[in-house]
Amino acid sequence: MNPKSFLPISDKHSLLLILGTMPSVKSREAGFYYSHPQNRFWRVLAACLGKPLPQTVKDKTQLLLANKIALWDVLESCKITGSDDSTIREPVYNNIAGFISKMQIEKVLCNGAKAYKLCQKLGLSLPVVCMPSTSPANAVWSLQRLTAAWKAELDFILEL
Repeated sequence: MNPKSFLPISDKHSLLLILGTMPSVKSREAGFYYSHPQNRFWRVLAACLGKPLPQTVKDKTQLLLANKIALWDVLESCKITGSDDSTIREPVYNNIAGFISKMQIEKVLCNGAKAYKLCQKLGLSLPVVCMPSTSPANAVWSLQRLTAAWKAELDFILEL
């Protein structure tokens, strides 16, 4: 399978970039980021920002942009089995450095160790932080623990 990533969600006010690896099967079916019902990304983000859980694509996009957050994936495409990041082969990278150079991004948060490992190969010149994955496969992290970890890194956005 050779899935493609989605276009980035951002605007000229984006200060934080959150990077995943590649959309999951469920997200590809739905056509939007973190659409697997068990993925905790939107729950964690809403809790960190003190906002209601967004339900629609429009609401999710608004939540990101209203809080100066951009969202994209490290990879443009790859070979992958299902949604398992450990099976990624033949990665083709998105032009993250080019994207950042046109933006005001101050920090990058990678959603999970695989996104972080892939991002490290890009040699970005701003802080890149490995966050615990919001994926349902990361069952050892409770929603409460995930929210606390993510909130610690999102706090600089809330202080602006």
